[in-house]
Amino acid sequence: MDEISLLEQGVSFVLHIDQHLFALVAEYGAWLYAFLFLIVFCETGLVVTPFLPGDSLLFAAGTVAGAGHLSYPLCMAVLLGAAVLGDAVNYEIGRHVGPSIFSRETRFLNKQHLLKAHAFYERHGGKAIILARFIPIVRTFAPFVAGIALMSPVKFLSFNITGAILWVAGLVSAGYFLGNIPVVKNNFSVVIYGIIIVSVLPVVIEFIRANLKK
Repeated sequence: MDEISLLEQGVSFVLHIDQHLFALVAEYGAWLYAFLFLIVFCETGLVVTPFLPGDSLLFAAGTVAGAGHLSYPLCMAVLLGAAVLGDAVNYEIGRHVGPSIFSRETRFLNKQHLLKAHAFYERHGGKAIILARFIPIVRTFAPFVAGIALMSPVKFLSFNITGAILWVAGLVSAGYFLGNIPVVKNNFSVVIYGIIIVSVLPVVIEFIRANLKK
C-alpha cells in the first residue's frame, strides 16, 4: 500500500471518526475506553506519533457518550488520565534523552517540529504547556521540550493537569452536548474540518507573524 493510500485512509478515518467509534463500541463494548486511552496517551506521550487524532477524537468520544454508548464521567476520567500520563511520560523522556536529540539527526523524529515547539516554549514559558494542548503537533512536543529545559517537575505537573482538564473537558463536553444535534450529526465531517482549522489557526497566525517580522 503506497503512502497516498495510507494518507487517504487516515484522512477518511479522522473525518468520519464518529462512525468508526460507534462501530467499535458496538463490536467491542467497554474495550473502546482502552482504545481511546491508548490513542490519546500515544499522541501526547510519544514524540514519534504527533499525527494521531486528538481534538477530533475527544469530540467524537463525547458524541458517542452523548448517544448513550459510553459513560460520560468514565469517558472523561479515562481521557483525562491518558492526557496527564502522556504528557508526564513525554516530559520524563525529554529530561533524560532530550538533549542528545538536538545534537544529532534521527529518522524517527522531525527536528523542525521540535525546534518550533522549543521556540513556542521559549516565548510563552510555563503556560506553553497549557496553550499547547490546543495546538496539534506542538501539543506532542511541548512537554518533551519542557523536560529538556528542566522545568520543575511540580510546576510542570500543575500546568499539565490544568491544560489536560481544559482540553479534555472542553472537547468531550462539546461532543456530548452538541455532537448528536441533527445539524451537527449530519455534517460531522464539516465540524471536524472546523475543529482542525481552529486548532491549526494559531500556528498559521504565528507563521505569518514571524515572516512579517523578517
